[in-house]
Amino acid sequence: MEAVAVKNNTGSANTTSTKRRIKKVAVVGSGVMGSRIACHFANIGLEVLLLDIVPKEAADSKKASERNKLVNDALKFALKSNPSPIYDKKFAKKISTGNLDDDLSKIKDADWVIEVVIERLDIKQQVFANIEKHRKPGSLITSNTSGIPINMMLEGRTEDFQKHFCGTHFFNPPRYLKLLEIIPTPKTDPEVVSFLMDYGKRFLGKTTVLAKDTPAFIANRVGVFAIQDLFHTVLEMGLTVDEVDKLTGPIIGRAKSATFRTCDVVGLDTLALVAKGVKDNCPNDERKNLFETPDYLSKMIEKGWLGSKTGQGFYKKTKNEEGKKEILVLDLNTVEYVSKKKVKFATLDMIKPIDDLNKRLKMAFMGMDKAGDFYKKTFSSLFQYVSNRIPEISDELYKIDDAMKAGFGYQSGPFETWNAIGVKAALKVMEDQGFKPAQWVYDMVDAGNDVFYKVEDGLSKYYDIPSKSYRVIPGTETVLSLTNLREANTVWKNSGTTLVDLGDGILNLEFHTKMNTIGGEVIEGINKALDIAEKSYDGLVISNDGENFSAGANVGMILMMAIEQDWDELNYAIKRFQDTMMRVRYSSVPVVVAPHGLTLGGGCELTMHSDAVVAHAETYIGLVEFGVGVIPGGGGSKEFALRLSDELHEGDIRSNHFRNKFLTVGQAKVATSAYEGFELGYLRKGVDTVVVSRDHQLATAKKKALELSDKGYTQQPQRTDIKVLGKEALGLVYVGAHSMLSGNYISKHDELISQKLGFVIAGGDLSAITEVSEQYLLDLERKTFLELCQTEKTLKRMESLVKTGKILRN
Repeated sequence: MEAVAVKNNTGSANTTSTKRRIKKVAVVGSGVMGSRIACHFANIGLEVLLLDIVPKEAADSKKASERNKLVNDALKFALKSNPSPIYDKKFAKKISTGNLDDDLSKIKDADWVIEVVIERLDIKQQVFANIEKHRKPGSLITSNTSGIPINMMLEGRTEDFQKHFCGTHFFNPPRYLKLLEIIPTPKTDPEVVSFLMDYGKRFLGKTTVLAKDTPAFIANRVGVFAIQDLFHTVLEMGLTVDEVDKLTGPIIGRAKSATFRTCDVVGLDTLALVAKGVKDNCPNDERKNLFETPDYLSKMIEKGWLGSKTGQGFYKKTKNEEGKKEILVLDLNTVEYVSKKKVKFATLDMIKPIDDLNKRLKMAFMGMDKAGDFYKKTFSSLFQYVSNRIPEISDELYKIDDAMKAGFGYQSGPFETWNAIGVKAALKVMEDQGFKPAQWVYDMVDAGNDVFYKVEDGLSKYYDIPSKSYRVIPGTETVLSLTNLREANTVWKNSGTTLVDLGDGILNLEFHTKMNTIGGEVIEGINKALDIAEKSYDGLVISNDGENFSAGANVGMILMMAIEQDWDELNYAIKRFQDTMMRVRYSSVPVVVAPHGLTLGGGCELTMHSDAVVAHAETYIGLVEFGVGVIPGGGGSKEFALRLSDELHEGDIRSNHFRNKFLTVGQAKVATSAYEGFELGYLRKGVDTVVVSRDHQLATAKKKALELSDKGYTQQPQRTDIKVLGKEALGLVYVGAHSMLSGNYISKHDELISQKLGFVIAGGDLSAITEVSEQYLLDLERKTFLELCQTEKTLKRMESLVKTGKILRN
């Protein structure tokens, strides 16, 4: 780990200070947060000690298993939870457990001790007093509190403890929510703050936000306000729960769970407690009345309808009279459950086709129906609130946006949303709605500054209120960003892709189709990027800053050609896809693919054909074509045959290796992390790498492309030495598929697809192990893909998936 310069008392960098390295972390408290925080530290390769109290019933026991039952059960529960808190189950071996009576002395070896016990100040102070008896001087000590003032925890602690102490507020679940709020006290050493801000970002993959020690810090203060505001607005405007969730979900760049579903997941009692904390501890908050619990919410809490953990909240799963599953929704006026109704607003119909979120937000704000009125009211209220929170909770507006995006899943933070709508345009509406913002906004506009953010000279800048000027967002100047480069460095573009010069002889191709699906425009973009790179550059990176890398090939296009029985055109389209993948593999310049999020079907095939992969840890990669009724047709089936050949060694049980490869594709297995991608064979050990920081992924991929080029990258000929197993493997496939059919585990059509897939990976019905070429396998793959597309069952399956929206129709 790289050093972070330690500052001396004058504030200057002390270059003689030693480097701080984190090798072992101790987590005190194994509840929902503690056990999952421990898992995330294990995810990045650290040794972790997880401690909790001895159960009362084991107080007199001498058996470690009984004395550690609480912590062991908590960890087991966490590891079994879905989604998993750990990248790969074997990483859990890095976590050791113990109890606070017998094992607290072990924290002497920890470089960082994190307290995650119950939210009571007296208990936390007692825990810190005991920790101080054993921690080594200079080690970091932090609290994961979400509400107790950080400075109040320091009473009675030594100077060394105080210097190395601050708040580190992770959001649940720690693996998936990116926010990490760093909350120092006046006595925290600046070196500690700098170190944690950097470490959280680079090593833990977090968006680290420096927060003030104010009630609920930044994200919960604003996020809970937004929820409480909606709790009241829904009644004032006569809206329903499902209407609000439709209006506040992905359509405006928010989480799929929107508002009320999110509340059910978090727990209504938890939300009410946080809201009460803000109301009680923020007497000068001009909107404190909004933090009062509405009557319907009080009744729900009294009834024990607390959300997902009690089986019902704003939503309730049940069975109707016909015995079919049904999700009921709460009528807030009667506090009774009713059937969901179809939600329809003209504004939603108007903005749904718009891909660009900023344009969608602007149009939503301009809507002329009830939905438009809702957006005007709620956005205006939120804009006013965040403008008034500066400088109370933050001196810089970008921190509020960062916190809301990373902690609450907003794609666009409050100030970014205001920026998209237009600062001046929103002001008039806000005044009409009775939500006049803070004076500094008017001062900014009067000075001729009409945006909160802008990009200048490839740098992202924000409006700095004290200096009344635009300043570079700290940290972004060292981050390679397509957003910053796109305007000035675009080399070529079409409707589905943009080719950007990253500098130093490396290009980047990004997709921007819906869900970044791969159709004709993307295939054209890949080939054009390779043309330009091979002529004038040293390498190509394929990455994008969308929510997902690629959801796969455009199945809607395939379905259309299949329905029209345009087999020659479909054969051409598949061959062009295959040829493009092979061109990626055998280009004269190195090609590095940097996937993240969903990387399915064709997106997976593209990844598998690169010279190197720099995958984000949260990459969900897999060949899922079997579920559509076909086999991977863009080189994926061929690639599994090739990798099987390369992995086989003399003395290996070939059938076992073949079975593993076959089942990965045949069961459409999707890796739940990049690390699992190695186990499933989508990523290559020793070739491909994983990064935890999404912000640093593009720079790492560029560095890899340069490294390959500098080593003297040489274009290779296509492979002709792939050993396939032929009938030896086919027998295994046919027997296995028939057995699954006989047991009613698969359908007759699934049996056919299994046989076809096995036929390709086995290299056909060859009588002996034979060396074949990649082209031979590609032709076999394409022929089989087309045969399956001509079956009635596959066409019906495709059509059903497109109609239900489970796969995309572009």
